[in-house]
Amino acid sequence: MAENKIPRATAKRLPIYYRYLTILHDSNVERISSNKFADAIQVDSATIRRDFSYFGALGKRGYGYDVENLLNFFKRILNEDRLTNVALVGVGNFGQALLNFNFHRDSNVRISAAFDTKERMINTIQNGVPVYSYEELIQQLKDQQIKVVILTVPSKVAQEVCENAIKGGAEGFLNFTQVRLSTPENVTVQNVDLTNELQTLIYFIEHYVK
Repeated sequence: MAENKIPRATAKRLPIYYRYLTILHDSNVERISSNKFADAIQVDSATIRRDFSYFGALGKRGYGYDVENLLNFFKRILNEDRLTNVALVGVGNFGQALLNFNFHRDSNVRISAAFDTKERMINTIQNGVPVYSYEELIQQLKDQQIKVVILTVPSKVAQEVCENAIKGGAEGFLNFTQVRLSTPENVTVQNVDLTNELQTLIYFIEHYVK
């Protein structure tokens, strides 16, 4: 892989490519063209070819892409060949739904620690995940060497939680709150607005799906 950083837009599409390649591999598909790839994931073929070009020659003209080779390549790029532990802060209704989903069933990502302020939740096990007091956040992140944190906390405390998690060594956040977090340049935040995602889906259905 090239040493230069790839564009953020390309990085966001990599998990989409990986998931579709997994489906193809599980269906015993051996190769696929960029055009068919594009039709399946609704990303134009020129964009796919450009994204792939950042990593060198991944396909062959007239042949397309070898599914197994490409899948293994993206598995390494996305660290899917090793387990990544993440933390969840905020074990409310939505937080518990994420614990119930249990990421590691579908990928090599696992919620290994959760944090909350409610006494009834602290020192319990929720769907196989230990719930710690929020006061232990910084130390537990350090001890467990967790670099990624999922935030499902009330918006009014999101920035404070983010700052404390960074003190514990967090380098990335999946942010489900309405707050746009302020972080150092070396910390990455992925904001997830479910309302916006739903509105986008409805727009595409109404304007593109006939």
